[in-house]
Amino acid sequence: MRRDLRLLTLAGAAWGTALACVYVPDLAWWCAIGAGVGTVAVVAVVMTGRGRPGQPSTRGPGTGGGLLIVMLAVSAAVALAVAFAAPSREDAASWEGRVVEATGTIASSAVPGTDGRLWMDVQLSGLGAPGHIAPADAPVRVGAAAGDGFELGADVRVMGEAAATDPGERAALVVYASDAQIERPAAGAFAVAAGLKTSFVARSARLPEPGAGLLPGLAVGDTRAVSAQLADDMRASGLSHLTAVSGANCAIVVGAAFWGTALCGGGRRLRVAVGVLSLAGFVVIVTPEPSVIRASVMSGVAMLTLLLGRPRAGPGMLALCATGILIADPWLAAAPGFALSVVASGALVLLARPLADGLERGMPRPVAVAIGVPLAAQLACAPIIALFAEQQSLIGVAANLIAEPAAPVATVIGLLGCLAEPVPVVADLLVAAAWLPSAWIAATAEVSAALPSAQVSLVPGIASAGVVAVLCAAVAIVLLRLPDPSVRLCVPFVARRAPSVARRTHGGGVPRGERRWRPVRLLRMLSFGAIVVVLALGGARLLLTGPFATSTAPDGWSIAACDVGQGDALIVRSAGRVALIDTGPEPGPLEDCLRSLGIGTIDLLVLTHFDLDHVGGVAAVRGRTRLVLHGPSGGQADRRILADLAGGGAEVDEGAAGMRGTLGDASWRVRWPLRGSVAFPSGNDASVVVEFDGGGVPRSLFLGDLSAQSQRALARSLGAGGYAVVKVAHHGSADQDAGLYDALRPRAALISVGEGNDYGHPRRETLALLDATGARVLRTDRQGRLLLGLRDGELLLWTERSGG
Repeated sequence: MRRDLRLLTLAGAAWGTALACVYVPDLAWWCAIGAGVGTVAVVAVVMTGRGRPGQPSTRGPGTGGGLLIVMLAVSAAVALAVAFAAPSREDAASWEGRVVEATGTIASSAVPGTDGRLWMDVQLSGLGAPGHIAPADAPVRVGAAAGDGFELGADVRVMGEAAATDPGERAALVVYASDAQIERPAAGAFAVAAGLKTSFVARSARLPEPGAGLLPGLAVGDTRAVSAQLADDMRASGLSHLTAVSGANCAIVVGAAFWGTALCGGGRRLRVAVGVLSLAGFVVIVTPEPSVIRASVMSGVAMLTLLLGRPRAGPGMLALCATGILIADPWLAAAPGFALSVVASGALVLLARPLADGLERGMPRPVAVAIGVPLAAQLACAPIIALFAEQQSLIGVAANLIAEPAAPVATVIGLLGCLAEPVPVVADLLVAAAWLPSAWIAATAEVSAALPSAQVSLVPGIASAGVVAVLCAAVAIVLLRLPDPSVRLCVPFVARRAPSVARRTHGGGVPRGERRWRPVRLLRMLSFGAIVVVLALGGARLLLTGPFATSTAPDGWSIAACDVGQGDALIVRSAGRVALIDTGPEPGPLEDCLRSLGIGTIDLLVLTHFDLDHVGGVAAVRGRTRLVLHGPSGGQADRRILADLAGGGAEVDEGAAGMRGTLGDASWRVRWPLRGSVAFPSGNDASVVVEFDGGGVPRSLFLGDLSAQSQRALARSLGAGGYAVVKVAHHGSADQDAGLYDALRPRAALISVGEGNDYGHPRRETLALLDATGARVLRTDRQGRLLLGLRDGELLLWTERSGG
């Protein structure tokens, strides 16, 4: 039987209105008024079209008119929700750039950020200047120093600097807290759930890795113990949805409760009731924050429609749930997580079974179903992921096939282990039993993420999403069993030019001069052709980044500037030894650069400082590095990066002026910072500045992100100039000291910078400064990867692109 998909237009109207209003709040009242007037107008048309009593209507719009009325009413409701919330959000946003004091209630889990802070959502009750708090009611995002007690439901008081958020973000303000205090700890069910999770995490930590840190994430959505490396592997392998509370976790809980009740002889009503109660309990334990409630509602509805044998009702129920959620919180329309939840749940209901039917043509039914479910989610979610993520996993379906059988076991047994915390013996037994499937999933992520071309890099945006959507649609068209009705195509010239064709068709059911056209067959052929082209291009890329990776790079280079976007990743090579200065913002681009240059081991890794655009790709060189020199660390997140490198076998030392060493036949020397400097304790101004010379390497200086003030201090400690290559400080920002560059007199100035970056780097004044010194400016945003070398004292240059 056919599904009724009309309610999808209802969700579409709510979503479109929400997006328009949250990105342009001034439209909210106009949208509400327009939708309200439209509703009244359509109702008037409906009432007018009914005719006189006792006579049939001749103008009634039928169900289409009723659906239009509901769509307009929903749009009005969404717009009103934004309009009524706008004044309080604007009041909160007006504190941008000032030191504020705020009170409120924690509305989400506290998650460690890359900056070492704990980040949480707080629903304000008061906001103002320190000591002068006024009542307030708006959501804010708070980053506070790590500590205990930051649990859902706790009341907090914070003081710190406020920053504005981008349009469409759920938080009206971000507060970087310099001081945060728990006014009232979480109570009731929230306190019980927090205690159970804390004990469960501690119990799991006693088990060996891999698997110990992942188990709390699989069972109760607590990712505090998941290492950065494992989190990257889970993302690369398409398994990240298992490390936090997602629709998959909720679906597992509902399914387990449903089938467990069935095994005990419970009827359908009891099974549904137990499934709903189990899902509600699971939400309380893992923290009923908005993202968890959203995932539980969407997945719960999808699972129950399938378990009750009513898949036709699934799309309508999902549409109604999405509509209700958007009316309650319109800002979720701009959240990628919400879009992924809705689309993944819809794929489970609409696409999984047809894909399994199509796959059944070449494999047994159970295997087809096992592949159809993750494939449906992958095809549906990939275009959305391409909107905001720079990588697409190419092994997600295969990794999910391997890991998914273990996920329900780890989730259900781990959840039982968490609930059994009051009975330690039982809890230990259950946690140990859940560790094995958790270790299986972690090992699957590690192995699959290490495969060549496990993910492909894309420029996030609408263009990439469109390309990915076309490719996913082509895959679905090829695999699905689609009806192929023929269409009569009148071709009178056939009878004149091809009598044999006319004779065959005459009397055979098709009139003379006509033939049948099968559009689905043509569409399938075009889709198959598109897939073949993409596979051919992918195979060529695999060869060029694999066995033939080094064939595109010249042999005579000694300095390389990798194109890693808005960040630094520079390589120095001498006599087969390699130094890497910074790692860029992401591991993927750095891995591609190292592979294309044939680099396996890093003999010297210099982390100039710990900003994300300089250390974000450090996972690409973990376990491949011998010596690490780093700038002064500024917090717990910095120390975790160093500990992770040390755990991979690297020797770690803090860099300071005067340190020396060799790299092959070349020598290196640290020129900055001064050890124990009080004026420049950490950050940009304490960037490690390293000099290389000899052994075929042009005399070169890499300036990190030094500002003009620290550049002046460095200039006083440098000797004679005459550097062949200088890496320009801070991606060519305007904060430069002209005297330093006059003293250095570089022949080539490298600027590692991202194309179209938001900072305007490199700045025009900096380019003018470099031009005045006579240096040739080389930019990764225009020329891609840059390679430099020496031949008979002459500086050689190779660029990836010809841009100037």
